[in-house]
Amino acid sequence: MEIVLRKKLKVLSILFLAAMMITPAIPAGSIKVKADTNTATYNYGEALQKSLMFYELQRSGKLGTQDRRDNWRGDSGLTDGADVGVDLTGGYYDAGDNVKFNLPMSYSMAMLAWSLYENKDDYVKSGQLKYIVNDIKWGTDYLMKCNPSPNVFYYQVGDGSLDHAWWGPAEVMQMSRTSYKVDSSNPGSTVTGEAAAALAATAVALKDSDPDYAEACLSHAKSLFNFADTTKSDAGYTAADGYYNSWSGFYDELSWAGAWLYLATGDSTYLDKAEAYVPKWSTENQSTTIAYKWAQNWDDVHYGAELLLARITNKQIYKDSMERNLDYWTTGYNGERIEYTPKGLAYLQKWGSLRYATTMGFIADVYANYDGCTASKVQTYKDFAKSQLDYALGSTGRSYEIGFGQDYPKHPHHRTAESSWSDQQTEPSYCRHTLYGALVGGPDDSDSYTDEVSNYTQNEPACDYNAGFTGLLTREYHNYGGNPIANFNANETPTNDEFFVEAGVNASGPNFEEIKAILNNKSGWPARMGDKLSFKYFVDISELVKAGYSAKDVKLSLNYNEGATVTGLIPWDVSKNIYYVNVDFTGTKIYPGGQSAYKKQVQFRMSAPDGVNVWDNSNDFSYQGINTTAGGQPTQTKNIPVYDAGKKVYGNEPGSNVLLGDVNNDNKVDILDFAALRDYLLGTGTSNINLSAADLNGDGSIDIKDLLVLRDKIMQ
Repeated sequence: MEIVLRKKLKVLSILFLAAMMITPAIPAGSIKVKADTNTATYNYGEALQKSLMFYELQRSGKLGTQDRRDNWRGDSGLTDGADVGVDLTGGYYDAGDNVKFNLPMSYSMAMLAWSLYENKDDYVKSGQLKYIVNDIKWGTDYLMKCNPSPNVFYYQVGDGSLDHAWWGPAEVMQMSRTSYKVDSSNPGSTVTGEAAAALAATAVALKDSDPDYAEACLSHAKSLFNFADTTKSDAGYTAADGYYNSWSGFYDELSWAGAWLYLATGDSTYLDKAEAYVPKWSTENQSTTIAYKWAQNWDDVHYGAELLLARITNKQIYKDSMERNLDYWTTGYNGERIEYTPKGLAYLQKWGSLRYATTMGFIADVYANYDGCTASKVQTYKDFAKSQLDYALGSTGRSYEIGFGQDYPKHPHHRTAESSWSDQQTEPSYCRHTLYGALVGGPDDSDSYTDEVSNYTQNEPACDYNAGFTGLLTREYHNYGGNPIANFNANETPTNDEFFVEAGVNASGPNFEEIKAILNNKSGWPARMGDKLSFKYFVDISELVKAGYSAKDVKLSLNYNEGATVTGLIPWDVSKNIYYVNVDFTGTKIYPGGQSAYKKQVQFRMSAPDGVNVWDNSNDFSYQGINTTAGGQPTQTKNIPVYDAGKKVYGNEPGSNVLLGDVNNDNKVDILDFAALRDYLLGTGTSNINLSAADLNGDGSIDIKDLLVLRDKIMQ
């Protein structure tokens, strides 16, 4: 995520916000927030379903197979925490990048848990309860890992600069993944306070359905809150500088976490602390008025805190502050109102414009359902919430939720979804995966938007973008319904060959053939490391046999090699004089991560004895379809099959009557074949066995591993 610029712009909010002070006054008869509140404009159930899917596609760690609904994400970040000897696998990648920033991650989990707390029945009704719970737990499991002992919290994994320097899928990351922590000597009250809020909110949301898990979350929440509350310092929170600085300070997080801990425990101590920090919240410029011209977001959560405190205490201070904020976002307050685009988006700033509008829509609808809300404002707030959601879903003619509605974004700024094999945003020229449910940043203040992968300002998704958006979708599903798609999944058909060989003739003569071959790994379903890749080049040596020679007389030599072990001719179908050269790159990393990473080349020559000028390429299986012009550009061919750890993953093999395992040539595979192969390996029996049928694991050699494969085959 090119969040250096995105987050630096957030420095404007440290003043909360001078720029807002020049907002023009609202003229008489100001525009009212409009929404069609009679019908469900969109299928909110489907949009909710897909928004939850987005979090599945953002996961880091070991994904497993249970409840998987996609085939293009794979395990990743499996060594996270190894540098500090702590298991820090899991959690979520932040946005279109692959860093795990715990401040926005914790905020996202807190917002999702809040949504579940408010609308559990709607998650049940829509069939999405399992998915929201799994999404929350994936994040909170990780947050608990990050708190291995009291007063220690790992708040970030990955270096932003190193991460942003590479454009590739998370599954094949090779950069250093540094782990950063705060502790008693170098605390971070903002990030630990937000993590406490996330875990406490989860405890509240799950206390009835999963009390043991809720108790585990609550234990960590209490510990983290105590850590944040006793240190009251962000001195150790430095690695996120330039990305996720805490411009608003930590008192808003302490109130936010305190409110959730009170709801989870009923202990008034937490409520007292939450209220005690209210005077420390940000205020409007040159006033003592609680800030109201911004929005609930990963940095400033006092808006959520004051809503919770309003409902808990019913105190006027919180209701007044909440309504100032919502009035500013809707009809205006004291002659000022947030800017609206010509087509109706409440526009705060260019980074994540839809994130702010939809999150405030969630806040507005939740508050409107609180009986302390001023009655005359209830419908205004509800109309506002629906209008902002409908804008995100397509009221302007395009949807900003990927995979939903009309003309949704096709080129998001997202490394793993783009799945470039060459470390370039332009290759491929399309996004290989549909990042279902992701809410992109959104348009500018004139409703202009460009769907380009390089447009990280408008076209990047993020976990925090979807957090409030998901909550708002649940609110409108509650109000208007909608039908999620039955058996929805994100499984895809690959749009290209993932592994293949390009080959051509380097040079040739009457007694030799030299091949230039390039093994490619453009995998994306999922992207995966190829450190056990090999291929076979098949030849027919009938002309040599006819001249009185055999495969042993063919010399193999290398002209160029980028890490392969290359064998001499190995029998495939001796009766037809078909052999192959095994080119094995095991131990060499070939992966979709850069120009020199995704492909490796080898040039090998097969030569008959000097003066034996009978070499004939035309009958060679693998010669068919390659570029036969000497020195020409290699071409992709299916007749050079590729293997991963001995298993064929691409291409064709010569047709033959070879029955693998039939080493004694009796047209069946049984214990007699096992005995024949055993004796062959021990050197105690006949050497007259079918070697083509004996190479059962396809690694180009006959050894004990083949005997074990044959044993298992017979016992099936």
